[in-house]
This record gives sequence, structure tokens and C-alpha cells, in this order.
Amino acid sequence: MNGALGASPDVDDAGRGLSEGLARVVAVEGGRVWLEPETVSGCGGCASAMLCGTKSGNSRRMAAKRFAFPDEHDLRVGDRVVVGVEDGALLRAAATAYALPLLLLFAGGLTAKWSGGGDGPAALAALAGLALGFGLAHLRARRLNRLGLLSPRFVRRAPPATDACHQE
Repeated sequence: MNGALGASPDVDDAGRGLSEGLARVVAVEGGRVWLEPETVSGCGGCASAMLCGTKSGNSRRMAAKRFAFPDEHDLRVGDRVVVGVEDGALLRAAATAYALPLLLLFAGGLTAKWSGGGDGPAALAALAGLALGFGLAHLRARRLNRLGLLSPRFVRRAPPATDACHQE
């Protein structure tokens, strides 16, 4: 969340640092609120105005960025809130999704090669390592998600938007 949502450091209840960002409530359904992150730039005056997601023509791009959490703060559609993720969450997610499978891909290929196998067995061992890495990454991501270490959390309500980019 650090760059795209206009981060500012804060601290959660456990004393960990948080990267904060703004989001807008777009739906309230069954005790859950659905939020869309707000971008901090893209007023229409730059070359990337159609890519920023704040223009009405880009609603599909913003819908893909929606996320939900329990409505424990009596939020309504249109409310702006500050959400935060733990400072290490992005690094933890990237290491899980990319580094673990890549490390096991290399480990499998190099182990087969160093044990006297040719290129074929090394390639197969590398693919097996990659598959194992994806499987372990999936299990680790599920565990991190279950523990809430990758999920954004409510920090506080934000003041209403004052610029025309965030009004529909």
C-alpha cells in the first residue's frame, strides 16, 4: 500500500508499524464493507489520466482492486476511511509468492545437476522444485491470510474528499 495509496506511518495495537492508505466504501453487504483504494494522483491533467482508475471509464480496473473486511464501525457507502497494513506485509507476500518457488526451482535443478544428472534430469528436477515451491507458497499464503498478516485493517475514518477526482 505504500506508494499507491499515499502512505503515512502509524502504529497498530501491537506496536507494529503500519503503512496507511485511503479507501472509499463502495458497498455494505451482510456485515462486510467493500472498499476501493483511492489513488493520490491522476487528476486528468497528466498523460496517465486514463490509467489512474479515478475516471469513470476505468471502473473495471478499480473493481479489481476492491477488498472487504467486517463492518465493525457502522460505515456507509461513500465514507472514506484510512486503512493500514503491517510494514512487513508486502515483503512477506513477495517472498512467499516469488522467492520461495524460485529458490526451490534452482535448488531442484542444481541438486540434480551436481548429483551427476544431465540436462534432462536437471530440468525435470527444477520443474519439480518449482511445483513444490508453488505448493508451499500456497500453504504459506493461506496461513498468513488466516492469521490476518496480509490483510488491510481499519485505522480511522477520513474526512470527506474535497477534490473533484473522487466524486462521482
